[in-house]
Amino acid sequence: MATEEQGPTSGLTPHLTIGGGRAAEAIDFYARAFGATERMRMPADDGKRLMHAHLLINGSSLMLNDDFPEYRGGSAEGAPAGLTLHLQVDDADRWFERAKQAGATETMALQDMFWGDRYGQVTDPFGYRWSIAHALNK
Repeated sequence: MATEEQGPTSGLTPHLTIGGGRAAEAIDFYARAFGATERMRMPADDGKRLMHAHLLINGSSLMLNDDFPEYRGGSAEGAPAGLTLHLQVDDADRWFERAKQAGATETMALQDMFWGDRYGQVTDPFGYRWSIAHALNK
């Protein structure tokens, strides 16, 4: 794992495209909902949208940008239906409640699951689904 100063040097990093020119709003939401810290932000030439942003959430990187339909021939379709971003955390109840207080919608209530996690899901205001869990045997 890379240090915070280095950023990611290996592994898999999710990279989200946020529709409607709302990437800056998404950064603010992820800070409130998941304790994200902003590593960097690169504005586009239009001064309104973000070409790139890098956040840290729970020690892992998340990258995001505004949608640029002019570079790909159309507008964003929204969050992919099959995508879930998973957070394995120290206290799922606390993280889940913070996400809801920040504006996430509960889509699966937190429950003690048969596989040994306390687990639930929320959907953020940008259409992305997040699962939040902690191990029950901690």
